[in-house]
Amino acid sequence: MKNARSDHASYNYCALPLANYACRPDQSAGRIFNEPESKYRTCFQRDRDRIIHSGAFRRLKSKTQVFVYHQGDHYRTRLTHTLEVAQISRTLARALMVNEDLAETVALAHDLGHPPFAHAGEEILNQCMKNVGGFDHNDQSLRVLTFLERKYPDFIGLNMTWETLEGVVKHNGPVKKMQPRLQVALAALQKQTDLRLDTYASIEAQVAALADDIAYNNHDVEDGLHAGLFTLKDIRTVSLIDDIVKTAQQQYSGLSHDLLVYEVIREMIGAMVEDVLAQTQQNLKTLNPKNVEDIRMAGRQIVTFSPPMLKKVNELRAFLWSRMYKHYEVCRTMAKVSRIIEDIYGAYISQSELLPDDWQARLREEGATNETAHARVIADYIAGMTDRYAVREHERLFDPKWDLQ
Repeated sequence: MKNARSDHASYNYCALPLANYACRPDQSAGRIFNEPESKYRTCFQRDRDRIIHSGAFRRLKSKTQVFVYHQGDHYRTRLTHTLEVAQISRTLARALMVNEDLAETVALAHDLGHPPFAHAGEEILNQCMKNVGGFDHNDQSLRVLTFLERKYPDFIGLNMTWETLEGVVKHNGPVKKMQPRLQVALAALQKQTDLRLDTYASIEAQVAALADDIAYNNHDVEDGLHAGLFTLKDIRTVSLIDDIVKTAQQQYSGLSHDLLVYEVIREMIGAMVEDVLAQTQQNLKTLNPKNVEDIRMAGRQIVTFSPPMLKKVNELRAFLWSRMYKHYEVCRTMAKVSRIIEDIYGAYISQSELLPDDWQARLREEGATNETAHARVIADYIAGMTDRYAVREHERLFDPKWDLQ
């Protein structure tokens, strides 16, 4: 991968000094397709901006985290979650003196491939495709970046830098064994450039991964309390939250329930961020990396919780799993919306003429070779749907009275 550099030096510009183990824009491995650099933005800023202007990013506003869109306007969506991850990523990156723009870019890209209806949507779409390669939202995010977004005359996809693509693929660690049928986008990308799947990702990508953990654990607590799935008294069985509640009640007498909840969430995010920074700085001191390559070859994630905090976070995850994600009201809703994806997938597979004209054209171009390719195009269409669009599409296909009155 190579970059076509312009005569401008803006790609060297960083607002703050960077540590020697940070990714520098002037040392990027470049892009799949050569193009002149921006006059005023670094290559990582340009990646970020292309994601923000993508159709897939806009559709995140109507995709579910846990609660489906009709259940209220105050719950997190994929978009608000992604923005929270990006904000925490920038905080961590700046404190660690690494590249904020790259960390933010990976954060903004990490959920682009999620289908409608949260993890239930992914599970049922994967089940529908079990005999034709399966479905994985991480690979779908990469597919959005490299194949599905089509806004430029010179190339397909958004033509991200190597470092952004690496971060999207490996932010949770090395890819130990690629499965080409499942990881369709990754298999195609590996033919164009070597992402070095057996190594760890940059520290910026690792920052985005931990920021994701911090964001969803905290906002799921707030959303679960708001939905009445559990009470503050219930969740005080989690030691981290109980400690924060005790401190807040000592500091502020007579605090209202709502203000106490906001204080708990705010302090819990702060506690997790401070812990990650302290532990990561200790990890860096032990490793003593001289460059980015030392991070990739460290043999372990460098951006981590401390062991005591990880124990507390796992305790919180266990509570949320049993009291929120497996709550009967959430399960009933997810069972209902799973039928929606299963039904529309089956309809498109059996009658491709039900698809819009442009997607029928895609099927003729990309899905005509075999059954697997055919199913992948249909999965692309469904994965791009918002919750609301999927519900309305189901009504259009299966409600006998739709548009007939």
